[in-house]
Amino acid sequence: MIETIVFDVGETITRDDRYWKSWADWLDMPPHTLSALVGAVVALGRDNAEALRLARPGIDVAAEYRAREAAGRGEHLDETDIYPDVRGALAALQHAGLRIVIAGNQTVRAGQLLRSLCLPADEIMTSGDWGVAKPQQEFFVRVREISQAPANRTLYVGDHPANDIFPAKAAGLRTAHLRRGPWGHLWADTPEVVEAADWRINDLTELASLIAG
Repeated sequence: MIETIVFDVGETITRDDRYWKSWADWLDMPPHTLSALVGAVVALGRDNAEALRLARPGIDVAAEYRAREAAGRGEHLDETDIYPDVRGALAALQHAGLRIVIAGNQTVRAGQLLRSLCLPADEIMTSGDWGVAKPQQEFFVRVREISQAPANRTLYVGDHPANDIFPAKAAGLRTAHLRRGPWGHLWADTPEVVEAADWRINDLTELASLIAG
């Protein structure tokens, strides 16, 4: 029986379109070029920040992030960045009595922006808030703490096998792999994901009936 559902953020709750376009604009390159580089590093199983390093060799990503913020071109999230199934699915699960948590690899600023959108969630935290990021097990220790439920009654939902499904499973959590975004689509049917995921879904609205069954 699942008591708490914890959701990843990027390509689970939010679309990454704006994120990568803003980086392409900052680097003064066509958005489709950076998107193609993101796809290439995804296919190689590498960190997506590698796309920025391919686009501009020697880039200091953290320094560029700070420069964007200082120039008023930093992170932004609004309702258009939220996938259309999110509010309804989370509200239905919350109404059914489950604790809903959102926790992913985002900055402190992204966490503030997410909380300002008043999503139907009991807690919203990021790796920036915690000072530790997926796939490190310490992140999932924090997930287990904020879950307020036993590990085997906590479900982690995400699109990225290496960052979400595999480490969450190693932490003793139940897992649901979401076929969404480049990582979710590319790796959805691999034997490793099929074995590790307790459920595989195409839409967040599927969760209510799956866990009830």
